[in-house]
Amino acid sequence: MDNNCKGQLLIIGGAEDKVGESAILKEAVEIIGKENGILSVITTATNQPESVGKEYDELFKRLGAGEVNILNIGSRDIANEEGSRSAVKKSSGIFFTGGDQLRLTSILGGTSFHKGLVDFYNSGGVIIGTSAGASVMTGTMIVDGNSNDAARKCTLKMAPGLGLLHEAIIDQHFAQRGRIGRLLCGVAENPEMLGIGIDEDTAIKVLPNGTFRVYGSNSVTVIDGRTIKSSNVTELAPEEILCINNATLHILPSGFGYDMLERKVIRF
Repeated sequence: MDNNCKGQLLIIGGAEDKVGESAILKEAVEIIGKENGILSVITTATNQPESVGKEYDELFKRLGAGEVNILNIGSRDIANEEGSRSAVKKSSGIFFTGGDQLRLTSILGGTSFHKGLVDFYNSGGVIIGTSAGASVMTGTMIVDGNSNDAARKCTLKMAPGLGLLHEAIIDQHFAQRGRIGRLLCGVAENPEMLGIGIDEDTAIKVLPNGTFRVYGSNSVTVIDGRTIKSSNVTELAPEEILCINNATLHILPSGFGYDMLERKVIRF
Protein backbone atom coordinates (compact mmCIF):
# COMPACT_ATOMS: atom_id res chain seq x y z
CA MET A 1 0.00 0.00 0.00
CA ASP A 2 1.10 3.55 -0.79
CA ASN A 3 0.84 5.61 2.38
CA ASN A 4 1.07 8.85 0.35
CA CYS A 5 -2.05 8.13 -1.71
CA LYS A 6 -5.10 10.27 -0.92
CA GLY A 7 -7.58 8.80 -3.41
CA GLN A 8 -10.39 6.27 -3.19
CA LEU A 9 -11.20 3.23 -5.32
CA LEU A 10 -14.63 1.68 -5.86
CA ILE A 11 -13.96 -1.76 -7.36
CA ILE A 12 -17.03 -3.60 -8.67
CA GLY A 13 -17.21 -7.32 -9.47
CA GLY A 14 -19.33 -6.78 -12.58
CA ALA A 15 -23.04 -7.17 -13.39
CA GLU A 16 -23.93 -4.39 -10.96
CA ASP A 17 -27.64 -3.63 -10.58
CA LYS A 18 -28.59 -0.99 -13.15
CA VAL A 19 -32.40 -1.15 -13.07
CA GLY A 20 -33.38 -1.55 -9.41
CA GLU A 21 -32.01 0.37 -6.45
CA SER A 22 -28.58 0.48 -8.13
CA ALA A 23 -26.99 0.78 -4.68
CA ILE A 24 -23.39 0.40 -5.82
CA LEU A 25 -23.65 2.95 -8.62
CA LYS A 26 -25.46 5.31 -6.24
CA GLU A 27 -22.42 5.02 -3.96
CA ALA A 28 -20.24 5.94 -6.94
CA VAL A 29 -22.31 9.08 -7.51
CA GLU A 30 -22.16 9.94 -3.80
CA ILE A 31 -18.38 9.78 -3.53
CA ILE A 32 -17.77 11.94 -6.60
CA GLY A 33 -19.96 14.71 -5.20
CA LYS A 34 -23.41 14.00 -6.70
CA GLU A 35 -24.75 16.93 -8.75
CA ASN A 36 -21.53 18.88 -8.22
CA GLY A 37 -19.34 16.08 -9.55
CA ILE A 38 -17.86 15.52 -13.00
CA LEU A 39 -17.67 11.83 -13.90
CA SER A 40 -15.59 10.68 -16.87
CA VAL A 41 -16.61 7.26 -18.22
CA ILE A 42 -13.76 5.41 -19.99
CA THR A 43 -15.09 2.92 -22.57
CA THR A 44 -11.70 1.68 -23.79
CA ALA A 45 -12.26 -1.89 -22.56
CA THR A 46 -15.39 -2.55 -24.63
CA ASN A 47 -15.76 -3.16 -28.37
CA GLN A 48 -19.13 -1.38 -28.22
CA PRO A 49 -18.08 2.01 -26.83
CA GLU A 50 -21.01 4.01 -28.19
CA SER A 51 -23.80 1.83 -26.76
CA VAL A 52 -22.00 1.18 -23.46
CA GLY A 53 -21.19 4.87 -23.07
CA LYS A 54 -24.80 5.86 -23.77
CA GLU A 55 -26.05 3.33 -21.21
CA TYR A 56 -23.82 4.64 -18.42
CA ASP A 57 -24.46 8.27 -19.37
CA GLU A 58 -28.20 7.79 -18.94
CA LEU A 59 -27.77 5.67 -15.83
CA PHE A 60 -25.46 8.03 -13.92
CA LYS A 61 -27.60 11.03 -14.79
CA ARG A 62 -30.70 9.18 -13.53
CA LEU A 63 -28.86 8.53 -10.26
CA GLY A 64 -28.09 12.22 -9.78
CA ALA A 65 -24.61 12.74 -11.21
CA GLY A 66 -23.97 16.31 -12.29
CA GLU A 67 -21.86 16.08 -15.45
CA VAL A 68 -21.03 12.84 -17.27
CA ASN A 69 -18.33 12.77 -19.97
CA ILE A 70 -17.91 9.71 -22.18
CA LEU A 71 -14.28 9.18 -23.25
CA ASN A 72 -13.63 6.54 -25.90
CA ILE A 73 -9.86 6.36 -25.82
CA GLY A 74 -9.40 3.78 -28.54
CA SER A 75 -5.68 4.10 -29.32
CA ARG A 76 -2.37 4.93 -27.67
CA ASP A 77 -2.16 8.06 -29.83
CA ILE A 78 -5.37 9.36 -28.29
CA ALA A 79 -4.21 8.31 -24.80
CA ASN A 80 -1.08 10.42 -25.28
CA GLU A 81 -2.97 13.53 -26.34
CA GLU A 82 -2.99 16.41 -23.87
CA GLY A 83 -6.79 16.50 -24.09
CA SER A 84 -7.04 13.00 -22.60
CA ARG A 85 -4.87 13.93 -19.63
CA SER A 86 -6.73 17.23 -19.20
CA ALA A 87 -10.03 15.34 -19.04
CA VAL A 88 -8.68 13.42 -16.05
CA LYS A 89 -7.56 16.60 -14.27
CA LYS A 90 -10.97 18.25 -14.44
CA SER A 91 -12.88 15.15 -13.32
CA SER A 92 -14.21 14.38 -9.86
CA GLY A 93 -14.22 10.67 -10.66
CA ILE A 94 -13.12 8.25 -13.39
CA PHE A 95 -15.25 5.18 -14.25
CA PHE A 96 -13.86 2.23 -16.24
CA THR A 97 -16.48 0.03 -17.91
CA GLY A 98 -16.20 -3.71 -18.41
CA GLY A 99 -14.81 -5.49 -21.47
CA ASP A 100 -11.26 -6.71 -21.99
CA GLN A 101 -8.72 -5.76 -19.32
CA LEU A 102 -5.75 -6.44 -21.60
CA ARG A 103 -7.19 -3.99 -24.13
CA LEU A 104 -7.36 -1.40 -21.34
CA THR A 105 -3.76 -1.82 -20.23
CA SER A 106 -2.28 -2.22 -23.72
CA ILE A 107 -3.89 1.04 -24.88
CA LEU A 108 -3.53 3.11 -21.70
CA GLY A 109 -0.43 1.70 -19.97
CA GLY A 110 2.52 4.08 -19.85
CA THR A 111 0.70 6.88 -21.71
CA SER A 112 0.11 10.49 -20.74
CA PHE A 113 -3.43 9.48 -19.73
CA HIS A 114 -2.10 6.74 -17.43
CA LYS A 115 0.37 9.09 -15.76
CA GLY A 116 -2.38 11.63 -15.27
CA LEU A 117 -4.62 8.94 -13.80
CA VAL A 118 -2.00 7.94 -11.22
CA ASP A 119 -1.43 11.60 -10.27
CA PHE A 120 -5.20 12.13 -10.04
CA TYR A 121 -5.59 9.14 -7.71
CA ASN A 122 -2.59 9.98 -5.53
CA SER A 123 -3.82 13.54 -5.07
CA GLY A 124 -7.30 12.49 -3.88
CA GLY A 125 -9.29 11.50 -6.97
CA VAL A 126 -11.94 8.77 -7.07
CA ILE A 127 -11.50 5.88 -9.53
CA ILE A 128 -14.25 3.34 -10.15
CA GLY A 129 -14.11 0.18 -12.25
CA THR A 130 -16.42 -2.73 -13.01
CA SER A 131 -15.51 -6.21 -14.31
CA ALA A 132 -12.43 -5.68 -16.56
CA GLY A 133 -12.27 -2.18 -15.10
CA ALA A 134 -11.89 -3.81 -11.67
CA SER A 135 -9.07 -6.18 -12.64
CA VAL A 136 -6.86 -3.38 -13.99
CA MET A 137 -6.73 -1.54 -10.65
CA THR A 138 -3.80 -3.60 -9.37
CA GLY A 139 -0.14 -3.76 -10.31
CA THR A 140 -0.50 -7.39 -11.44
CA MET A 141 -3.80 -8.52 -12.94
CA ILE A 142 -5.40 -11.78 -14.01
CA VAL A 143 -5.95 -11.88 -17.78
CA ASP A 144 -7.13 -15.48 -18.22
CA GLY A 145 -7.39 -18.74 -16.34
CA ASN A 146 -9.61 -21.74 -15.76
CA SER A 147 -13.05 -21.04 -14.31
CA ASN A 148 -15.33 -23.66 -12.74
CA ASP A 149 -12.40 -26.05 -12.51
CA ALA A 150 -9.94 -27.37 -9.95
CA ALA A 151 -6.92 -25.17 -9.31
CA ARG A 152 -4.10 -26.27 -11.61
CA LYS A 153 -0.51 -25.09 -11.90
CA CYS A 154 0.68 -23.08 -14.90
CA THR A 155 -2.85 -22.40 -16.20
CA LEU A 156 -3.03 -18.75 -15.15
CA LYS A 157 -2.21 -15.86 -17.46
CA MET A 158 -1.23 -12.61 -15.72
CA ALA A 159 -0.03 -9.20 -16.91
CA PRO A 160 0.77 -5.76 -15.48
CA GLY A 161 -2.27 -3.67 -14.51
CA LEU A 162 -2.59 0.09 -14.05
CA GLY A 163 -0.85 -0.09 -10.66
CA LEU A 164 -3.27 1.88 -8.47
CA LEU A 165 -3.69 -0.78 -5.77
CA HIS A 166 -0.45 -2.45 -4.72
CA GLU A 167 0.17 -5.88 -3.18
CA ALA A 168 -3.20 -7.26 -4.30
CA ILE A 169 -4.75 -9.28 -7.13
CA ILE A 170 -8.39 -8.64 -8.05
CA ASP A 171 -10.71 -11.17 -9.69
CA GLN A 172 -14.30 -10.37 -10.68
CA HIS A 173 -17.58 -12.23 -11.46
CA PHE A 174 -16.02 -14.38 -8.75
CA ALA A 175 -18.50 -16.88 -7.27
CA GLN A 176 -20.78 -16.74 -10.31
CA ARG A 177 -18.02 -18.00 -12.64
CA GLY A 178 -16.30 -20.31 -10.16
CA ARG A 179 -13.01 -18.46 -10.09
CA ILE A 180 -11.64 -19.43 -6.69
CA GLY A 181 -9.25 -21.94 -8.26
CA ARG A 182 -7.56 -19.39 -10.48
CA LEU A 183 -7.28 -16.82 -7.67
CA LEU A 184 -5.68 -19.48 -5.47
CA CYS A 185 -3.17 -20.08 -8.28
CA GLY A 186 -2.45 -16.35 -8.45
CA VAL A 187 -1.83 -16.13 -4.71
CA ALA A 188 0.28 -19.32 -4.66
CA GLU A 189 2.49 -17.82 -7.39
CA ASN A 190 2.61 -14.43 -5.62
CA PRO A 191 2.20 -15.19 -1.89
CA GLU A 192 3.01 -11.63 -0.84
CA MET A 193 -0.15 -10.52 -2.66
CA LEU A 194 -3.64 -10.35 -1.19
CA GLY A 195 -6.16 -12.17 -3.39
CA ILE A 196 -9.51 -10.37 -3.57
CA GLY A 197 -12.39 -12.07 -5.41
CA ILE A 198 -15.42 -9.82 -5.88
CA ASP A 199 -18.83 -11.30 -6.71
CA GLU A 200 -21.28 -9.77 -9.17
CA ASP A 201 -23.35 -6.80 -7.90
CA THR A 202 -20.76 -6.42 -5.13
CA ALA A 203 -17.97 -3.89 -4.61
CA ILE A 204 -15.22 -2.80 -2.28
CA LYS A 205 -14.49 0.83 -1.47
CA VAL A 206 -10.77 1.22 -0.80
CA LEU A 207 -9.77 4.14 1.44
CA PRO A 208 -6.36 5.87 1.66
CA ASN A 209 -5.67 4.21 5.04
CA GLY A 210 -5.46 0.77 3.40
CA THR A 211 -8.88 -0.51 4.48
CA PHE A 212 -11.85 -1.46 2.36
CA ARG A 213 -15.58 -1.88 2.99
CA VAL A 214 -17.87 -4.33 1.16
CA TYR A 215 -21.03 -3.12 -0.58
CA GLY A 216 -23.69 -4.96 -2.57
CA SER A 217 -25.82 -8.09 -2.60
CA ASN A 218 -23.18 -10.82 -2.61
CA SER A 219 -19.74 -11.25 -1.02
CA VAL A 220 -16.00 -10.73 -1.34
CA THR A 221 -13.47 -13.55 -0.89
CA VAL A 222 -10.10 -12.58 0.56
CA ILE A 223 -7.09 -14.94 0.34
CA ASP A 224 -4.02 -14.06 2.41
CA GLY A 225 -0.96 -15.77 0.92
CA ARG A 226 1.51 -14.62 3.57
CA THR A 227 0.44 -17.48 5.85
CA ILE A 228 1.15 -20.17 3.21
CA LYS A 229 3.64 -22.72 4.58
CA SER A 230 4.19 -24.62 1.35
CA SER A 231 2.84 -25.18 -2.16
CA ASN A 232 3.75 -27.29 -5.17
CA VAL A 233 3.92 -24.30 -7.55
CA THR A 234 6.73 -24.91 -10.03
CA GLU A 235 7.21 -25.08 -13.79
CA LEU A 236 7.76 -28.81 -13.44
CA ALA A 237 4.68 -30.97 -14.10
CA PRO A 238 2.52 -28.19 -15.59
CA GLU A 239 -1.25 -28.46 -15.23
CA GLU A 240 -0.82 -30.66 -12.16
CA ILE A 241 -3.47 -30.08 -9.46
CA LEU A 242 -2.36 -27.26 -7.17
CA CYS A 243 -1.46 -27.96 -3.54
CA ILE A 244 -1.37 -25.11 -0.99
CA ASN A 245 -0.86 -25.51 2.74
CA ASN A 246 -2.18 -22.98 5.26
CA ALA A 247 -3.57 -20.17 3.10
CA THR A 248 -5.97 -17.91 5.03
CA LEU A 249 -9.41 -17.32 3.52
CA HIS A 250 -12.19 -14.90 4.51
CA ILE A 251 -15.72 -14.51 3.05
CA LEU A 252 -17.05 -10.98 3.63
CA PRO A 253 -20.61 -9.76 2.90
CA SER A 254 -21.90 -6.19 3.08
CA GLY A 255 -21.26 -4.65 6.50
CA PHE A 256 -17.77 -6.12 6.72
CA GLY A 257 -14.43 -4.92 5.50
CA TYR A 258 -10.72 -5.64 5.64
CA ASP A 259 -7.53 -3.93 6.75
CA MET A 260 -5.02 -4.70 3.99
CA LEU A 261 -2.06 -3.45 6.03
CA GLU A 262 -2.82 -5.38 9.23
CA ARG A 263 -4.41 -8.28 7.29
CA LYS A 264 -7.49 -8.50 9.49
CA VAL A 265 -11.28 -8.44 9.09
CA ILE A 266 -13.27 -5.35 10.11
CA ARG A 267 -16.95 -5.32 11.13
CA PHE A 268 -18.86 -2.05 10.64
